[in-house]
Amino acid sequence: MPDVINRRKLYQEVADRLLARIQAGEFAHDARLPSERTLMEAYGVGRPAVREALFALEKMGIVEILHGERTRVTRPSPASVIQHMAALGDHMLAGSEANLAYLKDARQFFEVGMVRRAAERATEPQLAALRDNLRLQAAAADDGQRFLQADKAFHQQLADISGNPIFTAVSVAMYEWLARYHVALVQTPGAEQQTLAEHQAIYDSVAAGDPDGAARAMTDHLTRANRLYQQSTQACVPAGRAVRKRA
Repeated sequence: MPDVINRRKLYQEVADRLLARIQAGEFAHDARLPSERTLMEAYGVGRPAVREALFALEKMGIVEILHGERTRVTRPSPASVIQHMAALGDHMLAGSEANLAYLKDARQFFEVGMVRRAAERATEPQLAALRDNLRLQAAAADDGQRFLQADKAFHQQLADISGNPIFTAVSVAMYEWLARYHVALVQTPGAEQQTLAEHQAIYDSVAAGDPDGAARAMTDHLTRANRLYQQSTQACVPAGRAVRKRA
């Protein structure tokens, strides 16, 4: 039987005890936690402490509070774990060119390693999906928003080839953080066509099973995109009217 808690910040203590029990396997994925009254009696605390503890665990993605039912234990996916970091990522980047540069550097390192694995593992169905994406990009070359969606999907598909959902979650998160905080883009005629040509080069190396070639193509692609961003910072647009970089 859990011991009674007699310390301050009771809800944090309750949350810690419940989390320990969940991680120890006492409450499995999809299991229901004891009722609020049972938890109150077990820990010697009031209903507010129990409810705040459950809210804290829900915010962490550990449980789901169901109205009229007992709280359910969930198993966070890699995507949901990364999503919980979204607000912190936004705050980290807000107004910090240094942190933005660090993230771009980290993304390039990550994407180059990831595309190497894609070149080693891609199956014909996965290559077919990439070809379909390239056709979507070509069809959306005159529609910035549609092109960006296809651009994001291309990088996500490369991450998916790894078979590691953490790769996909991290790739998507870094893309979204950078897309959100690129304050301007040099509106060079043919920018989408340039990106499409670089994506085609990446695909060609992946399809050929050439990890080194794929890494070079991805490095060239992201280096060019980062260079355009550096140039664009000299011509910032008003807040709320930012446009995103294609990468």
